[in-house]
Amino acid sequence: METDEHLADDVAAERDLTRERGLHDADDATAHDGVDQIVGQWAHERPDLDTTAMAVFDRIANLSRIAGDRVERAYAEFGIGRPEFDVLATLRRAGDPFQLSPGELAASMMLSTGGTTARLDRLEKGGLVRRLPSPSDRRSVLVRLTEAGYEVVERAVGAGLAEQQRLLEDLPSEKLRQLDDLLREALRASGGVRVTGDLRWLGPARDAGSAGNRDGRGRGRGRS
Repeated sequence: METDEHLADDVAAERDLTRERGLHDADDATAHDGVDQIVGQWAHERPDLDTTAMAVFDRIANLSRIAGDRVERAYAEFGIGRPEFDVLATLRRAGDPFQLSPGELAASMMLSTGGTTARLDRLEKGGLVRRLPSPSDRRSVLVRLTEAGYEVVERAVGAGLAEQQRLLEDLPSEKLRQLDDLLREALRASGGVRVTGDLRWLGPARDAGSAGNRDGRGRGRGRS
């Protein structure tokens, strides 16, 4: 009887050990991704290569693609795409009266004038921006957010950020800050000092009558 009890204990212990090994293997499996497979193949075929940079950029590209798809779907709920959002967001960040010249918009988004014009045409047709004569040069125009454009970008930016945050919600805040610092350092080291995407900022084109609105008071006077 005692022998049977010891045997049962040994079987139970072996079962627990097997289960722990299985869980460990499962954790290892989930810790790997498609990039590891590619890097592993290169390591087998070309062991002389250091593929660390390849792995980093592949993961950045994959994460950016996933986030981009989700954010694009979020913007679509408001009837706009990423190109239109970039214009609206650039105007919104400029501050009251939320206006810039077409040239400033093009420079900020690193687009040709023609590419910017096409976006502005779509947004103006949708009632989200207006082209107004420049008070300093009647041959020039300024692009200004309308009330509708302001409301759309206010809601769209929140929806897009929520999608990005959901992708990273399992990452501890300390690790997220470290990742942000590392990516910033890598960007600077690469010479990419010009900020692109939603973080672009260019000072607003203001007429003399709006200079006192920089503190945000009177918000809405620049939109019509």
